[in-house]
Amino acid sequence: MAFFYSTELYVTADPKTLVEKPLPEALHRTSLLTRVLCFLAFGRPGLEDHWKSLQSDQTFETVRSKSCSILASTITTASVLLATSVVFVSTGSPVPYFDYTSPAPHCLLFISLMLAMIAMLTSGSSMLRWLHADRQWTQEHLKPGGYFVQSYLLSIVTPIFFVTWSLHCFIFAILIAGFCSQNTICRVVTALWLVTYVLNIVTILMHFVWKYSTTLDHTRYQQ
Repeated sequence: MAFFYSTELYVTADPKTLVEKPLPEALHRTSLLTRVLCFLAFGRPGLEDHWKSLQSDQTFETVRSKSCSILASTITTASVLLATSVVFVSTGSPVPYFDYTSPAPHCLLFISLMLAMIAMLTSGSSMLRWLHADRQWTQEHLKPGGYFVQSYLLSIVTPIFFVTWSLHCFIFAILIAGFCSQNTICRVVTALWLVTYVLNIVTILMHFVWKYSTTLDHTRYQQ
């Protein structure tokens, strides 16, 4: 009888641990900035799906692994940009028709270098934060909303923001140097590169806008 009683206690207690906590009211009413940050961080304009991932250790571990993977990729990209920018800033052009040592390209290359350094620092600190994050502690601090939610989302978005602008500054520096070249072939190649760059940026922005509006409509429909 004692064995049967202990088994019954286990069966009746276990479903309680699987009860999903509803999304707090403070996380329902979020600002536009928070929704955009949430979309950039998790691909959703709301915290509903992420809140569900905090209900168990297994799903939270999956989110943490994905976040750390994104931050690791950001560190790798920032390292490549940093090394490349250092080479361009510290050395002169090997060919006379492509001079990137003029003031405008050189300044942009230096800005790219600085942004890459900041991206590495923010990625490293954010990764440490995620590696030592506790599910229950995170859940409790997300409930009130406010500053912690912003900081929580920025820990993922900020490194990506810095590495993206570092890449753009590097591209702009090369474009300026290419268009200022006296070589016709260099100008043509630079123009083709600019067209490809603009088309890719427009495509990415259109995809983000479409996905944001689609997920936002889907979230409103579920509510």
